[in-house]
Amino acid sequence: MRVVMKFGGTSVGSADAIRQVAQIVAESRHDHEVVVVVSAMNAPDLRTTDTLIAAAKAAAEGAGDATALAVPRLLDLHMRAAAELASPDECAALEPELRAMLDYLSDLSRSIAVLGELTPRALDLFSGLGERINARLIAAALRGAGLDAVAVDATGLIVTDDRYGNASPLMESTRERSRQRLLPLLERGTVPVVTGFIGATQTGVPTTLGRGGSDYSCAILGSALDADAVWFWKEVDGVLTANPKVVPEARTMPRLSYGEMGEMAYYGANVLHPKTVQPLVQRRIPISIRNTFNPSHPGTVISSEPGNGTAKAVTAIKEVSLITVGGPGMLGLAGVAARIFAAVARAKSNILLISQASSEQSVCLVVPRSEGAAAVFELRNELAGDFSAHDVEHIEVLEHVVIVAVVGSGMRGTPGIAGRVFGAMGEAGINIIAIAQGSTENNISLVVADSDGDEAVRVIHRSFALSIPAPIIR
Repeated sequence: MRVVMKFGGTSVGSADAIRQVAQIVAESRHDHEVVVVVSAMNAPDLRTTDTLIAAAKAAAEGAGDATALAVPRLLDLHMRAAAELASPDECAALEPELRAMLDYLSDLSRSIAVLGELTPRALDLFSGLGERINARLIAAALRGAGLDAVAVDATGLIVTDDRYGNASPLMESTRERSRQRLLPLLERGTVPVVTGFIGATQTGVPTTLGRGGSDYSCAILGSALDADAVWFWKEVDGVLTANPKVVPEARTMPRLSYGEMGEMAYYGANVLHPKTVQPLVQRRIPISIRNTFNPSHPGTVISSEPGNGTAKAVTAIKEVSLITVGGPGMLGLAGVAARIFAAVARAKSNILLISQASSEQSVCLVVPRSEGAAAVFELRNELAGDFSAHDVEHIEVLEHVVIVAVVGSGMRGTPGIAGRVFGAMGEAGINIIAIAQGSTENNISLVVADSDGDEAVRVIHRSFALSIPAPIIR
C-alpha cells in the first residue's frame, strides 16, 4: 500500500513534535511505501514562513539587513532541533547547507532594498524557503530514527503555471516528473521527504501554491503517484461535528463523503479546502485526517462513501454581510439576476449564499464583510438606470449577520429535516433572516443575527443529537 502523508507546521514545530513524526513514519513504513510532505517549522515563539515574509516586506521598505537579522534565529531554531534528533555528523553536514540557503535570501534582501520593490516572484522565494529547510531537517531526523530518508524539493516535481503566489499545477508534467523521481526511491525502501507549498514553472522558476499550499502539494503527489491513501496529520482528532469552542460536546466524525467535506470547508469548518483535495476526489483516493499528537485515534476518513446519519455537522461563517436588491419592477425583468452577479464579480467579491423568492421582487446574497462595500458600489453603478425607472428601489446591507450551515448527505430525501432545524430555531427564539438549500440537499444554510450565531449552532447540534454517534448500519 502506497501512502502519501503530510505534516503541518505545528506537527513539526519542535524537536519533540518531529520525534513523534519520525515514530509515525517508522511505524507506517513497516507496512507501506511512504512519501512524507512537510510544512515549514512553526515553533511557539518563531513561525518560519511569517518571519521570512516579514523580512522580505521590510527589505522592500529599505531594510536590506532584515533577513540577515532573522537568519541567526532561524538557523538556531532548526539546528537546536537537529542536535536532539540527528547524529553529530548529520548536524555537521546540515548546518552549512541551511546557512547557504538563508545567506542567499540575505543577499536577495539587499537587492530588493536597493530596488525598493518586492515582486511576487521574489516573494515566492522567501515564502517557500521554510519548507526547503525543514524537509532537510526532517530527513535527517528520520535517518536518526533508523530510516533511509532523503529530502526532495518539490520544485523538481510539481510543475506549475507562472501565477506567483497562487500557482496551479500542470498535472501531466507533474505526474511524469514525480513518478520518475519518487518511484525509484520507494522501490528501494527510501522515504522521500518532500517540500510542501512550493513548485516551479516549466523553466524552473520557483512558485508557491497559495492557500492550503502544503495540503495541496500532498494531494497533487497522492494523485500523481496513484496512492492508495493520503493522510493529513494535524493537531485535531479528525473533523468535528461543530467548533468545540462553541459546542464543547462536539465529537469526531469517523467518516465523511467528499461532498460533505466540501460543504463543511466552504462554510467555515477547519477541514481541507476543496481545491486542495480535488486531485484526490477525481481519482477517488481516500483521505484520512489524523492527530499527530494522538496517533492511536482513527480520525476521520473522507471518501465516496457517506457513512451514517442524516445531518452530520453544524458550522458557521462569521464576518459576513447580507445584501438585498429589491423593487416591484424586478418582477419579470429579464437578465437582472445575471447583472447583479456580474456586478458583484467585478467587485471581486465572493458570493457565499444566494436566495430569491418566487415573486422575483428581491434577491439577497451574502458576501464577506470586507468585500461588502465594493460589491454595493458596483451594484449601484450597474443598476443606476433601473433606479431611475423605479424597477429597483433599494439596495440594503445588513452587516452583523452569520451564515449557519447544517451539512449531511443523509438529509437528501429525508422528510422533516428542515422542519427540525426551523423548529429548533423557533424554540430558542432565534429569528431566521434568510434561507438557502441546494438541490443536492447536502446543506441547509440560514442567515441569523451575529449575536445569535453561536446559540444557533448549539441548538441545531442538540436537536440532531450530534454529540451521540449515529448507529452503524450494516
